[in-house]
Amino acid sequence: MFTERLSRFQTRLAKAGIDVALITDDDNVYYLTGYYDYLHMEFGRPTILVVPKDGPSLLITPSIDLNSAKAAARVDRIAPWNDGMGKEWREELPGAVKGAGKVGIEPGHMPPPVRAYVDELVGKDRLTTVTPILNDMRMIKSAEELQLARHAGEVATSMMAVGRAAIADGVPEFEVAIATTEAGTRKAAELLAAHYDDADMSPNMHFLQIMASGRDIIKTHHRASTRIMRAGEPVFLCFCGMTNFHRFKLGFDRTFWIGDAPADQVAVYEVALASQKAALEALKPGVTAESVHAAYAEVIQGAGYEYPFRCGRATGFSFLEAPQLVTGDTTVIQPGMVLAVDGSVSVDTFRAQVGDSFIITDSGWEPLTSHPKSVEEVIL
Repeated sequence: MFTERLSRFQTRLAKAGIDVALITDDDNVYYLTGYYDYLHMEFGRPTILVVPKDGPSLLITPSIDLNSAKAAARVDRIAPWNDGMGKEWREELPGAVKGAGKVGIEPGHMPPPVRAYVDELVGKDRLTTVTPILNDMRMIKSAEELQLARHAGEVATSMMAVGRAAIADGVPEFEVAIATTEAGTRKAAELLAAHYDDADMSPNMHFLQIMASGRDIIKTHHRASTRIMRAGEPVFLCFCGMTNFHRFKLGFDRTFWIGDAPADQVAVYEVALASQKAALEALKPGVTAESVHAAYAEVIQGAGYEYPFRCGRATGFSFLEAPQLVTGDTTVIQPGMVLAVDGSVSVDTFRAQVGDSFIITDSGWEPLTSHPKSVEEVIL
C-alpha cells in the first residue's frame, strides 16, 4: 500500500515538473511510507522524507527512532542523525536538492528551522508547493483506508455510548473523559487484534476529551475539567480529536441534557438538528462542497441565527483534509471521500451541535458513526 502510494506520488511529481519533494508533515510521511514517530518537532527532532521524481527515496530521521524506522518505513534508504553530531538533519539535504530545477515543499507544514535551511539551499524561484498534489491523492480513500474508517466509527460509537452513560447529576466532567478513553482503547484493541497484524500500533486513545457542561456549553473546544455536572444542564461531547484508530480520524459529537431540557435550548437544538439533516440531503456525488454548506447555512440563517462556521470537513490520517464543507470550496464531492458533517447553532448562553462522519458512495453516503439524536433520545 505505502510503496504504491510513493510510486504514484513520484509519477505526479514528474507530471508537475517537480524534480524532488521534501515532505515534513507527520501525516504525509506516514501516508507515503508507513512510518511515524510521536515526538518529532515537539522535541526539536525533524523527520524529512526526500522523494525524487525518478530515484530512490530517502528518510532523514533521528537515530533514536532508527529501529522504528527500519521496521515501518517503506523507503529505499534511511539516513539517521544524532543530536549534536555533525550537521545533524542538515547533512543529507544539500545532496538531496543538488541539481534539482524545482523543489517541492509543504509551505504550511514545514517546521521553521527546516524551512530556513531549505531557503539557504534553494532559491525561491526553484521552490514550489506539493500540498495540492498530496491533498488530491488523499481525498479518495482506498479500500484499506475505508476499512480503517469503519473501524474508527466503531471506536467512536463505543466512546459516545459509554460517555453518555457516565453523564449524571453530581459527576465531574473528568470522570466522563476517563470512561470514554477506556472504552475507546478497549474497542480499538479488540479491532486491532481481530483484523490487523500490527503489534506496534497503539490502541490507546490519547487526545484530551472535548466536552462542556452548564454555562461552559458555549465554549466550543472546552476540555473535560473538574466541574461537577448538575441536573437540568446541557452537556456537549465531541470525539473529533479522540477518534484516532490506527491513525485514522473522524468527526463525531452530540449534545445532551441531564434530566430536563429547557424549551429555549430545545428550540436551538432542533434548528441544529435540521441544519445537519439539510446538509445530508444535499450531500451526494457530483455536488460541490460549498453547496452542502449552503444547504446547512440556509436552515440556520432562515431560523434567524447568525451565519455559521463550516458545515464539515474531510478526515483521514489528518484531523483536517480536503475538501472542507464551506463557502468557497468548489471541490466536487466524489465516492470514496470521508466527511464529517455537522449541524450547529450558537447563541449567547447556549450552543447545540450534532455531528457524524460518512463515506461518500456511488449514490449517496454510508454512516460511520451512530448515536441517537432526537430531543427525546438525548435527555438523560
